[in-house]
Amino acid sequence: MTGSTSRDIAVIGGGPAGLAAAEMLAGAGHRVTLYERMPSVGRKFLIAGRGGLNLTHSEPLASFHQRYHPAQPPLAGAIDAFSPQALRDWCEGLGQPTFIGSSGRVFPKSFKASPLLRAWLGRLDTIGVRILTRHRFLGWDADGSLAFETPDGRLTVAPQATLMSLGGASWPRLGSDGTWVPLLTGAGIKVSPLKPANVGFSVPWSDVFRERFAGTPLKRVALSLGDETVRGEAMVTADGIEGGAVYALSRLIRDEIEAEGEARLVLDLRPDLTEDALMRRLASYKPGASLATRLRKDAGLDPVAASLLREAAGRALPSSAGELAALIKAAHLRLLAPRPIERAISTAGGVAFEAIDSRFMLKARPGAFVAGEMLDWEAPTGGYLLQGAFSSARAAAAGMMDWLDEAGPDL
Repeated sequence: MTGSTSRDIAVIGGGPAGLAAAEMLAGAGHRVTLYERMPSVGRKFLIAGRGGLNLTHSEPLASFHQRYHPAQPPLAGAIDAFSPQALRDWCEGLGQPTFIGSSGRVFPKSFKASPLLRAWLGRLDTIGVRILTRHRFLGWDADGSLAFETPDGRLTVAPQATLMSLGGASWPRLGSDGTWVPLLTGAGIKVSPLKPANVGFSVPWSDVFRERFAGTPLKRVALSLGDETVRGEAMVTADGIEGGAVYALSRLIRDEIEAEGEARLVLDLRPDLTEDALMRRLASYKPGASLATRLRKDAGLDPVAASLLREAAGRALPSSAGELAALIKAAHLRLLAPRPIERAISTAGGVAFEAIDSRFMLKARPGAFVAGEMLDWEAPTGGYLLQGAFSSARAAAAGMMDWLDEAGPDL
């Protein structure tokens, strides 16, 4: 550690950010107790691993930084200090080598979260991190002590510094329920409203379309809103649309709905073909061919895409090749509202960066630091969420150690 005095540190929250901060602080020689409200730690981390545990992304840092909104110099500096490569090296050190997928995303070779979490918890135990589960943070007492609700009753503790990583408000059954917001606002700390991020949106489907295609993927499409276009896949749901391509635009969609009452998402159902090429294909149909046949054989649309075209048109489809091609390349969907925040993958909003200093310490409460998703930033899926959690946690832990060193042994 940077100084010679070991301090009593409380870390509140047992997600990736809390575990990462606890590791760094205990590794520096401090006495760390981690408090988690759920019966076990890392629950959302394990859920993330069900699809392969996308740890980070391999794109250049200049592009990487642009995935975070709103842009915050402290967060960019934290990612520079603990970069995607540093996160990969950390995994390697736990016996979990990584690889870069075809999309540039980074995964552990085991493709699972559980082996990594087991190894991580083993390391934390070795370096002396004490983990107390079923401890819900209740805020601060009048004397500045931390208060917790526990199975044995109310507990108060007075550590020399505290690091909070309480998550957002998505996945409440895993522990991230946003109940910390009034605790902090009541203490005079500015918190931006929590909103759903990386989330699906409701669409007024017809009953026929909903009953036939709910749960059907839209493959190899391009989605656009304003000047932003994303290629990928989406999923039709009973009441709307979700999936990776939608999540990548979710911030823009959410903001437009807030401003206009709805958002108009433009779907290109054949992004691999130009409009002219598509028009030529549609114009070369055999005499007597039905419109359904032309859409399937000449335009290459599967049933869900062809039916979505009709949903977007809101009327009978045009028969001319030019009008059909234009509609296939720019089918408009009305998106009415994001799914509820508890159905979101992550959360926007949180502790405002103006409420913390360059060390990630709360200006209104010296000695209390914040990290992870409870800060006011959002990013798309693709590894950016976990990278932001790890990097901000290590930056906050480093900031805490600097502050402790400055405070001296008499703190």
